[in-house]
Formats: sequence, C-alpha cells, structure tokens
Amino acid sequence: MVLGDSLSAAYGIEQSAGWVHLLQQHLVKQGYHYSVVNVSISGETTRGGLARLDQSLKTHHPSIVIVELGANDGLRGLLLGEMQTNLDTIITQTRRHNAQVLLVGMHLPPNYGPAYVRKFHQIYVDLAARYRIPLVPFLLEGVATNAALMQSDGLHPTGAAQPQVLDNVWQYLQGMLRK
Repeated sequence: MVLGDSLSAAYGIEQSAGWVHLLQQHLVKQGYHYSVVNVSISGETTRGGLARLDQSLKTHHPSIVIVELGANDGLRGLLLGEMQTNLDTIITQTRRHNAQVLLVGMHLPPNYGPAYVRKFHQIYVDLAARYRIPLVPFLLEGVATNAALMQSDGLHPTGAAQPQVLDNVWQYLQGMLRK
C-alpha cells in the first residue's frame, strides 16, 4: 500500500504513467505476487494521512506500507514537531497491523531557509534510525534538479520522470519483498 501525496497520486499525468502503477507492473515482471494499492491523495499532509491510515489498514491489510508524506507539511511551513509526531504515529500504527514500513524522504527548496530545510529532512533520517526501517533518502533524486523531468509548476515530476522515481523506491523496497 502506498500512503502518499500528489507525488504518488500521479498529479498532472495519467495514472498509468505514475510510479505506483509502474511499480505494480515491475513487481509482476520480476515474479513477485503483490498487489499494489494506492491510497495517495494530492495535497495530503501527514495529519491527513494519519487520519485515513487506520481505515486503510483495516480495508487493505497490507504487508508493506510505503509512506510518502511530509512534502506538503514542509511546503506549507507547518510545525515540524507535528510532522514528526504524525509520521511516528503512522509508523507505529502500521507496524501494529504487522506491516513493514518503507519511509520515503523528501527535500525542500532552499528558500525555506537552511535550518528549516535541514530539520525537515532530518526527521526522516531520525525516524528510520529509531524504528530501524528502510529510508528512501529523496524520492525525486535525479529528477528534481532536471527541469526537463519536472512539470511547469517545478514541484511535480513528468511522466518521463516516473521510471526514475520508481528506481529510487525500488532499490530500497526490493529487499523487503518475498517471492
């Protein structure tokens, strides 16, 4: 199950071109028997994801949850302490449902100031270390700095960027999978 925001909800592109859809295809191609459920919503914050989590876990019974949240918290300048608490609770609740967690980190543009940007990213690093869970350091690695791979808003990757986004996730997800 992917619990995310617009970056996982295929904002501005066809759903079939998004990295989550490509993940399902890749799993089949690699011989894994997993069904991917995408419960991502554009504009979602950690608070919103947490509010929807329990029902999503009860409905879908995932074995793995990819948590891709926080970008909207950061872009809106929300309190980092609340973001950290929300992600912490998402991880704990997910694990109580016997699902593994893959945490997906984000980076913010530098215009938010170096202290805020550093603290924002450190939340992911600290939570991954505390819970000993895998961390994708930056979902948009190799994408965000390439204007040709970003939509005109400068925030969302194009369809052409989605295979790279999938590769960024896959290198950490693959070790969690069982054939």
